[in-house]
Amino acid sequence: MEVITTTIIIIILLRIEHRMSKKNILITGCAGFIGYHLTKYLAKNSNNHIIGIDNMFTGSIDNLKELKKLDNFEFIRHDVIFPIYIEVDEIYHLASPASPIYYQQTPIKTVKTNLLGTLNMLGLAKRMKCKILFTSTSEVYGNPNQHPQKEEYFGNVNPIGKRACYDEGKRIAETLMMDYKRQHNVKIKIVRIFNTYGPNMSYDDGRVVSNFIVQALRNNPISIYGDGNQTRSFCYIDDMIDGISAMMDTDLIITGPINLGNNQEISVVTLAEKIRSIIGSESEIIYKPLPEDDPVRRKPDLTLAANLLKWSPNIEIENGLKRTINYFKEIIC
Repeated sequence: MEVITTTIIIIILLRIEHRMSKKNILITGCAGFIGYHLTKYLAKNSNNHIIGIDNMFTGSIDNLKELKKLDNFEFIRHDVIFPIYIEVDEIYHLASPASPIYYQQTPIKTVKTNLLGTLNMLGLAKRMKCKILFTSTSEVYGNPNQHPQKEEYFGNVNPIGKRACYDEGKRIAETLMMDYKRQHNVKIKIVRIFNTYGPNMSYDDGRVVSNFIVQALRNNPISIYGDGNQTRSFCYIDDMIDGISAMMDTDLIITGPINLGNNQEISVVTLAEKIRSIIGSESEIIYKPLPEDDPVRRKPDLTLAANLLKWSPNIEIENGLKRTINYFKEIIC
């Protein structure tokens, strides 16, 4: 019995020593769309030990199953609105509902995730004296009066509308990030993510690319809200992950916010027609009322990302859509 107990202790100590020799990277929201891809990207480096946190409120079980196959990945089921005490060297804070369907169904939860969750992650970064990167959103610009949107633009957000739980949640999280830098000298990074798409998106979260693809594959009507002339700029997930990684790895004095996305602007109706054409779908396009406070135009100014990070998106939308469509063909056809 004593031999068995001693052996178990030795194994545990060896595992701890092995983990301590690596860079411990915390990713909140690891089972989400971007979190999943970021985890896989960082796990390619065998010197990284990835600790993923997710409460699985909107995270994908399938994404998590894939991540658990990685040798240098460790999962903790945890809600970031509560503190967590672990030892880490870097924090990527992605946790938050991001789809209008999810965050409008649970607005208070969304606000708490961005307010309390960010507060807790900043407290951890302060204790560990480590870098923390926060993924903010283009939604901080609201329905913008400036086009394209530059980082110094303060935005046009309705603070009492249905989208405010997400928009204002991200804005107060940015405030906390900057205040922790000013008051506690925490090493912060802020990126503002514009519309991102690619494999492993949820098929039913109401985002425009996944909506159109699923509807077209099923030959169901493609639903456009408004007249379809509103514009977006869609960034393929591989480009986005490269941008996030570049921001974390760059000089510590660059705190952001920095826009990340694609500056190829496209109307929603043109996007629908592209997807229908690539698939060869017989879906008709139908029009529905535009939701409250839905942005009319959305396009990032990427000057700062190009100058400071030496980063720009490379994948054209046609290529990105084909890859994404192939993924959805596998899961729903």
